[in-house]
Amino acid sequence: MNKRTDNELLDDVLAEAVDFREALLSRTLAAVRRRRRFRRSRNVTVFVLLFALAGIFIWQKNPEHGPMAVSPMMKAPVKSYTVISTQPLPASDIVTTPTPGSVQFVTSEPTIEVVGTTTGNFRVINDEQLLALVAAHPAVLVRTGPHSEELVFANPADAQGFPLN
Repeated sequence: MNKRTDNELLDDVLAEAVDFREALLSRTLAAVRRRRRFRRSRNVTVFVLLFALAGIFIWQKNPEHGPMAVSPMMKAPVKSYTVISTQPLPASDIVTTPTPGSVQFVTSEPTIEVVGTTTGNFRVINDEQLLALVAAHPAVLVRTGPHSEELVFANPADAQGFPLN
């Protein structure tokens, strides 16, 4: 067996380390290149698919490109609509009524009285003033809500009305 010197042994170990380092670097670079190619191909594939979908969408929405020609073996598609055409109504079919000036009104009363109301001829009174007006007739003021009151008389006949002095 040959005995190697320390320097020769060190040279062999370092040579193997350099070979290992070069192999590791080449494998790492190959993996990086593979990943880069995969990313590029994935991006191109996504772009092509999006472009194709957009083209199909635009082609279907474009009215110039109707449905494809139908072969004699295939039935024509059923329309989901009905075309309706309109035209003006003839004047002889229009019903009209005479104006109110040409109609005579017949009444059974010889005279008609017109009753008119004017604004501002009243004043708001409070609860005490209301109860003072009906003091001769027993009554109670009942509150049914925040802005709702009812005047209740002890004698139901007083509710129909009575003369005020």
